[in-house]
Amino acid sequence: MLLKDYRPILHLFILAVVSYIIHKGVLFVCDIQDQKFHYTLEWLYFVFFAFATVLFMILLKFKTTHFDNIGMLFMGGTFIQMFFFYLILRPILTDKFENMAVEKINFFITFILFLLFETLLTIRLLNEKP
Repeated sequence: MLLKDYRPILHLFILAVVSYIIHKGVLFVCDIQDQKFHYTLEWLYFVFFAFATVLFMILLKFKTTHFDNIGMLFMGGTFIQMFFFYLILRPILTDKFENMAVEKINFFITFILFLLFETLLTIRLLNEKP
């Protein structure tokens, strides 16, 4: 029963691991060293996964009591995440090094991937009967 309740978090973990492996493979093939970036790929995926997990824990907690407000709660949580991710992105935006374009693209790819994962899993959560 416990695994069934937290299945979206397990799916999020699997999606994050698969996308991390693909992302790391693309960086390896393109010979891009992410150790020179402000934030390594591992750190970015950890932070994005941690924020998404907290959001889903909140959504799953309120699923039984306030099912009608799950969509609004998701929107509010996503807005708060965007604020914190902007604070994380600020050092990348202000630096003028030559690798900054690659690091910005790296950050936004990770951001869009996790936003997509969260949206798809929330849609699946909303399609379940309360």
